[in-house]
Amino acid sequence: MPSRRARASGSVSAADGLAAPPIHAPIGPSEADALFAPLTGRAMLVAVSGGADSMALLWLLARWNGAGQLVTATIDHGLRPEGGDEAKRVAGFASSLGVPHRTLVWSGAKPATGIEAAARAARYSLLEGCAEEVGASHLVTAHTLDDQAETVLMRLAAGSGPTGLAAMRPFALRSGGLVHARPLLGVPKSRLIATLTTASIGWDEDAMNADPAFARSRLRASAGILAREGLTPSRLAVFAQRMARAEDALDAMAEDAWRRHAAVDGGLVVIGAGAFALPDELILRLLRRSIETMDGGAIRLERLEALAQDIIAAGREGRKSVRTLAGMRLSADHKGVRIAQAPFRRSDSRS
Repeated sequence: MPSRRARASGSVSAADGLAAPPIHAPIGPSEADALFAPLTGRAMLVAVSGGADSMALLWLLARWNGAGQLVTATIDHGLRPEGGDEAKRVAGFASSLGVPHRTLVWSGAKPATGIEAAARAARYSLLEGCAEEVGASHLVTAHTLDDQAETVLMRLAAGSGPTGLAAMRPFALRSGGLVHARPLLGVPKSRLIATLTTASIGWDEDAMNADPAFARSRLRASAGILAREGLTPSRLAVFAQRMARAEDALDAMAEDAWRRHAAVDGGLVVIGAGAFALPDELILRLLRRSIETMDGGAIRLERLEALAQDIIAAGREGRKSVRTLAGMRLSADHKGVRIAQAPFRRSDSRS
């Protein structure tokens, strides 16, 4: 299965068997060298919101001897009146470091619901377009250890499987081959604040980060309670690393299973009967890849699991089962599974 995750890791943490620095210690030049080493000489677009995390990232990258071409971008989502002023302050800071800056505006109507997801999609669409325009091979963001912990908790709450619980990766591929790098993923936010404080650099606080209307804000508010129960950011990040390791192994096994059991024949994907001897998780991944190969729509894990349960049972019992999911028709029997576009169903409309 083609993976959109790179296998390299650019972060150092206690989980790697090294003693972690104090959580309020600023990041020095030698540590920055280690964090940024995989980015040496790269053309980078650095996303900077004006918050502490991204301001520290830009300052560290600009002072790093291995930095290649740097351009920074700030998104004005148009959701807060102060967003434009914050972008101007980032532009001024970038200019003081000798780094070109772009302000990218999310224009147009905003959705009444699901604003977090919509803003995230718009943000990355704008950043990907800017990266292409400036010739950047890497998009660099300031996601931290704390962000990783929040992502794990949000994925747990959403009922994610191994793929989701692996959370964010230090490197991932985005559209057009753009590499999304998160070099600070193993670094606590407190250390970035200490870095800025030591250097006498200010930052902006986004009031939306404390708004209980948003899930991440509610998780931040409960961080102390969770930590007392052992769910510290460090432990949650280690959990994500272990899930990522398991996910990579499952990915590799699913790729091998695809080569051995699946074939694409024009407008059809055929999975041979031999696949029914595989563990259910691998069959599930074969079915997902088949649907994606046929350009099927988005698939919720719960729906895929419900369909796969019947498809797998039918194949193993030698009976026939026909199901539809994401615009695809899946037909299973003792010979295997055939996946094709579902026939168009005309609506019964009467005037």
